[in-house]
Amino acid sequence: MATRLKKSKSAVAPENSFMEAIEVLGKEKGISSEILFDAIDKALSSAYKKNYNNEANCRVSLDRNTGEYHVYAIKEVVEEVTNPVTQISLGMAHKISEDYAVGDTLEEEVTPANFGRIAAQNAKQVVVQAIREAERGIIFNEYVNRANDIITGVVQRVENKNVYINLGKTEAILGPGEQISNEKYAVGDRIKALIVEVKNTTKGPQVMISRTHPGLLKRLFELEVPEIQNGDVEIKSVAREPGMRSKIAVYAEDENIDAVGSCVGPRGTRVQTIVDELRNEKIDIVKWSSDPVQFIANALSPARVVSVAINESEKLSRVVVPDYQLSLAIGKEGQNARLAAKLTSWKIDIKSESQAEEFGFDDAEETIDIAEFASEDFYSEE
Repeated sequence: MATRLKKSKSAVAPENSFMEAIEVLGKEKGISSEILFDAIDKALSSAYKKNYNNEANCRVSLDRNTGEYHVYAIKEVVEEVTNPVTQISLGMAHKISEDYAVGDTLEEEVTPANFGRIAAQNAKQVVVQAIREAERGIIFNEYVNRANDIITGVVQRVENKNVYINLGKTEAILGPGEQISNEKYAVGDRIKALIVEVKNTTKGPQVMISRTHPGLLKRLFELEVPEIQNGDVEIKSVAREPGMRSKIAVYAEDENIDAVGSCVGPRGTRVQTIVDELRNEKIDIVKWSSDPVQFIANALSPARVVSVAINESEKLSRVVVPDYQLSLAIGKEGQNARLAAKLTSWKIDIKSESQAEEFGFDDAEETIDIAEFASEDFYSEE
């Protein structure tokens, strides 16, 4: 089976400026001009079928150098023609070339004389669409690998409880569940948020962001504290109740480095910048310890701890505090105890000294007295 071409001398060439524009746009947008030309070929084939012969099997060839384009009807060589749109008789084929045989494919040029206007219109539409899709792909690729990264943007609009943030090349969506409950967002506000997901939708890339994710607090400290950026101080864990209070545990392997002090900054400037960004969310900074007893006691600061009993198998701890410190250890509506449990990943049962004497800790594997311990490695932004 062979494919041969019957080509007429007629051809249509768009203005050279159009061809030059394709090359320039391709370079500006970072898109291969060949991709644009291929898209134009397909669009012109569809345009021909729509406007001239919907049953035709055809292709359009656009010369990449001269800009000339030709429309070819693709026909099968047969003994007896049953569909003149897609078939040609062997006798007619032999008038073109004696080499044709039944089963061969013949391409006959059928470029309409008035196809130029339709071709130009479709070509422009296809180029615009191809560029739009390519730009969407570039934006998606730019953000898809930035999950858990911070972005800064400007509030563009608020619709149906969603806040749309202008990032420059695209916009991000701050959904209702990712908004801090006591925050109000006004058009023009500049905010930071954490990228949690990037979706590639039919309408283009969709960047989903969060103001409530614990990772936002972690990334804000990483941006503000040089010791964290260079690896001298490490953030071990974060617990957060967005808009209310957070706890963060930090650690420095070098004993000469004050991990908590580094995060606080001179006169509290570093932590204050983060508090301001989170609209006055209270932040406790505690020193992390590999010893769960020590870490649990630190996590409950500012409350003083008398003793900590731990049950390793159940990850359960029972803490004794002075009677006058019980409400402070538990916190308003249990917030301090709840955040400490999240921070340490231990269940924490808090009792006053008088309660401990009454109930005891029979199920504890180990009990350690800390003698009115209150961590000096602690900071609270009240």
